[in-house]
Amino acid sequence: MTHQEISPHRLASQKLYKTSPSSPQEIVRHLGAMQAQDYAMAKWAIGSRCDASETAIEEAINSAQIIRTHILRPTWHFVSSEDIYWMLDLSAPQVKRIIISETKKYGYDEKQFDNINSNIEKILAGNNYLTRNEIMQELTIRKVPGGSYLSPVLIMMYAELDGLVCNGKMKGKKNTYALLEERVPKPKTKLTKEEGLAKLTKRYFESHGPATLLDFSWWSGFPPTTCKIVINALELQLNSVEIDGQMYWFGNQIHDETNFRESVHFLPAFDEILISYKSREASILMEHQSKAFTNNGIFKPIILENGKVIGTWKRTIKKDHAKIETQFFNETESSKKEILFDGIKAFENYLEMKIIIE
Repeated sequence: MTHQEISPHRLASQKLYKTSPSSPQEIVRHLGAMQAQDYAMAKWAIGSRCDASETAIEEAINSAQIIRTHILRPTWHFVSSEDIYWMLDLSAPQVKRIIISETKKYGYDEKQFDNINSNIEKILAGNNYLTRNEIMQELTIRKVPGGSYLSPVLIMMYAELDGLVCNGKMKGKKNTYALLEERVPKPKTKLTKEEGLAKLTKRYFESHGPATLLDFSWWSGFPPTTCKIVINALELQLNSVEIDGQMYWFGNQIHDETNFRESVHFLPAFDEILISYKSREASILMEHQSKAFTNNGIFKPIILENGKVIGTWKRTIKKDHAKIETQFFNETESSKKEILFDGIKAFENYLEMKIIIE
């Protein structure tokens, strides 16, 4: 394998070639966790990897087949209901430490958060789906020094990481919270930390490989020293290749390179094809990276041609159609654009709405 071949292998690992039918939940389970702070775009991250419509994906989320919560890092992710508990057991302690270090200056520690969580549990009991603002109105939170309240975002993030709450059903266009155990029954057995780490590591390299140790460390939130130990323990269950002095790991299932066909993908902001790697040069040239994402972690929707980012796009939803605007990194002939725009048909099917390209 050469450095140029990394990106098509990643397209296959991440199921962007769509060689076999998959349900929305199967896509999320395959990838382990999919970054999901931009809710509308995160749904398309699932839809771009299967043939489900936005309506079908929304139903999978509303019915708790797919859970949206904070996990792995201090950000939203989609996780399969089958994985939510063991993954929380594994990653929540390290993310909670980040929250506590941030809130200790305001006098908040685990005890204060436990008291808040007890009240949240009473408020949401009985499948009472409420928005964050509605929950805050029910809570009595004392002011922190300086006269401001503890961030509602951190309050609900801690409750999620504690395994207390997750997303509820949508209330119109508003996200709600619900008690996790009322949505997904708790399993009877638990994985040890070592078992959980091994499972997460294997899942990542099977669904994101070829990738490096530092890629996995970034995606999982675990320090490189921990990642190195678990990768060494799984060495016989993974494949590896050294490219330009760097070791890349991937699953034991070798991708059929005859499936590495010509392809165009219009992918959402924060898609796993970029955000799940510490180093992104295999998919986007350094000179173009500032056009696709910022130093403070804001990612734009991207256009991929044969696994390489060639531009960005944005969509505006109108009453009876969606407007698509594109910006290519290099001058592109009209005839070439027409070929590239065939890649947007999948998004049209997903939206179940006519698309107009401007």
